[in-house]
Amino acid sequence: QVDLVESGGGLVQTGDSLRLSCTASGSTFNWRGMGWFRQAPGKDREFVAAISSAGKITRYADSAEGRFTISRDNAKNTVYLQMNNLKPEDTATYYCAQSTQTMGVLEITYDYWGQGTQVTVSS
Repeated sequence: QVDLVESGGGLVQTGDSLRLSCTASGSTFNWRGMGWFRQAPGKDREFVAAISSAGKITRYADSAEGRFTISRDNAKNTVYLQMNNLKPEDTATYYCAQSTQTMGVLEITYDYWGQGTQVTVSS
């Protein structure tokens, strides 16, 4: 049993910042890559960011690069997504996920998912 719980979402204005957190329990967190995905209404889930098991390698979607930063604290079994300069197009439900590998970008490499946290950016 693996539980991933996201938090930190909310309603903000264009240009504001949010930090999302995802805490894992019952997982091999320290040995797995972690990722953030998002899904907007009427759209498919899309990749946002990923981080390797030791936190040394990160990858970002084009829409996130330069504005978002993924990080992790393995002592706390927590992965973060710092989101700066938010835009209305960032509005979505954000999900954290645990990869089957030490690093993952493709959705099929992730085997456990959280329930999501809502981020709404007003114009």
